[in-house]
Amino acid sequence: MKPVTRALPKLTRLFAGLAVITLAAACGLARPPSMDTRGADSFEDDIVTARTLTEEFWNGQFQQLGRTYRPISDFIPYSGSAGPSCGGEPAVPNNAFYCPLGHFIAFDQDWMQGLWNDMGDGAVYVIIPHELGHAIQAQLRTDFTLNVQMELQADCYAGGALSALVSSGVLTTDEGDENELFASLAAAGDPTDDWLNPAAHGTAEQRQISFVRGYRDGVGAC
Repeated sequence: MKPVTRALPKLTRLFAGLAVITLAAACGLARPPSMDTRGADSFEDDIVTARTLTEEFWNGQFQQLGRTYRPISDFIPYSGSAGPSCGGEPAVPNNAFYCPLGHFIAFDQDWMQGLWNDMGDGAVYVIIPHELGHAIQAQLRTDFTLNVQMELQADCYAGGALSALVSSGVLTTDEGDENELFASLAAAGDPTDDWLNPAAHGTAEQRQISFVRGYRDGVGAC
C-alpha cells in the first residue's frame, strides 16, 4: 500500500465471501513479498503513513459528530523490552499497544519490521489502525464486558478506517494486499475460542470477519 493523490479501485476481491476467509485461516496463506522490497516504499514510510492517515480519518469522523478528536500524545518505537511502561506494566517484546494513561502508542519496531518483511506491508496497515482503534475506544469511553469484544471492535475499526482511506483515494492497493491483511490477522489470532480469557483477542477467523465487517460496512457497523 502506498499514498496516492487520485482515486483508485478498492480491494474488491477482499470480500468475495466469508467462506474464502475461513478457508484461508484453515489452510494458511502464502506470504507474498512486501511491496516495499520491490521499491514502492519503505517500512519507515508505511509506519508514518499508517499513523498519519488513520488519525486524519478519525479526526474527520469526530468532526462529523460535532466532537474534537484528541491525537495520540506519542508514537514510540522500541526494541525488545526497552519500551515504555503503561500503568506500571513493562513493555514486552513482539508487541504493539495503546496506553490509555499516557494516551500513546508504542510498538516493537524490530518485530513490526519482521512482519513487514515476512508478510508484506499489510501488517502495518492492520496493527497501527488497530491500536488507534483502542485510542478511539478510550475517547468514546466505550464499555466492554469482555476483553475480546474490545479487541474485535478495534479490528473492525481498523477495517473501516482502511476502507475509507482506499475509497477516498489517499491509499492505493496492489495485487496480493488482501492476502497480506488476512495473514496478519490470522497470525495474531488466538489458538482457541476462549471468550472468557481476560487476554483473549479472538480467533483468526473472528478477527478476519470483524475486520471485513468494518471494511465493508464502515466504522458505524463496529
